[in-house]
Amino acid sequence: MTGYRQLLRTPEFTPLLLSSAAHTAAHTVAGLALGTLVHRATGSPLLSAVSMFGPSLVQVLGATFLLSGADRLPPRTALAGLSLAFAALTAVLAVPGLPVAAVFAVVLATGVVAALGGGVRWGLLNEILPKDGYLPGRSVFNMMSGLTQITGYALGGALVTALSPHTVLLLAALLHATASATARLGLTDRPPRASGRPSVAATWRANAVLWSSRPRRLVYLGLWLPNGLVVGCEALFVSYDPGAAGTLFACGALGMLAGDLAVGRLLPPAVRTRLATPLLLLLATPYVFFVLHPPLPVAALCATLASVGFGASLVQQEHLMALTPAELGGHALGLHSAGMLTLQGVSAALAGTAAELTSPATAMTTLALASITVTLTLAVASRRQVRSPAEPRLADGRAT
Repeated sequence: MTGYRQLLRTPEFTPLLLSSAAHTAAHTVAGLALGTLVHRATGSPLLSAVSMFGPSLVQVLGATFLLSGADRLPPRTALAGLSLAFAALTAVLAVPGLPVAAVFAVVLATGVVAALGGGVRWGLLNEILPKDGYLPGRSVFNMMSGLTQITGYALGGALVTALSPHTVLLLAALLHATASATARLGLTDRPPRASGRPSVAATWRANAVLWSSRPRRLVYLGLWLPNGLVVGCEALFVSYDPGAAGTLFACGALGMLAGDLAVGRLLPPAVRTRLATPLLLLLATPYVFFVLHPPLPVAALCATLASVGFGASLVQQEHLMALTPAELGGHALGLHSAGMLTLQGVSAALAGTAAELTSPATAMTTLALASITVTLTLAVASRRQVRSPAEPRLADGRAT
């Protein structure tokens, strides 16, 4: 499967894509509105960054306790229910006069719920598409996410200015409800991919199996760390230049769109498989120059070029799926998503702290240099990788 038309003709692909688009739009406009609201109330770069990326910070809790549900719950019911939960939580954030402490409690609750959503969504995508369709299919989802974020940040910034952050949060709640309805009406009522009830113990066992393989560990670290550190740079856009934050976010989304299109559609497999490290270096390098306080057009160009590097995750996910048994596909992708978003939240908190102590521009450059260092270290470790003679095995005796 190589063409996007084939993907769109695949049963359930389009409803899943539209539901995910509504979810992304809701998350985008809600994050910008909430970051603006908290920045106005506190004037703190740290609290502003954590308000936008705080849900990512606690995804590790969802990955620790809930992720077994990614393969053990009916996907249609799970996706529709989770979107309704997001709608309710976002509506709570829109309540005027909500104390900052309560805002952060709700924000963190959404992060715990979101960890399960990623595993269900990407596991279902992997189930809907044939084996050679996952990478182009995920590329379409990423490009959709980029387009939605471009529109969401541009429109969200205008709406926050013209209306109010509270009104924009209500709009985001409505978008989450739309995502729920789309999933409920457009997807087939499929059975769970794995038997057994979701439980903390089942989550821990699957996490242990996935983490026990050194090749998979290196892929996970490559998916989580360089990406997370660069998102820490993005978390400082509001405090770096409050008036241009929407522009910088939109340019970043445009670059991500271009990277996903190139990796998912334009590059042949023989070339694509060698580009993970170069793309990760591209992801961080432009942010090194923010310490020089470039003018807005140059800063916007840097954000655009850097985000092309997010295409590396498609190459890494393809490698991860090749290393993972089919019955753990949803769990493995959910662990990737939860770990990546958790590291993004941690990096946002680190970025905000560094900005409080120095300046947003200095913090962005520091995180970019750290991302470059991690990427090069993992590249060296991957070259030295020697497969263990005794790989951990699943219950049926197959190697993991």
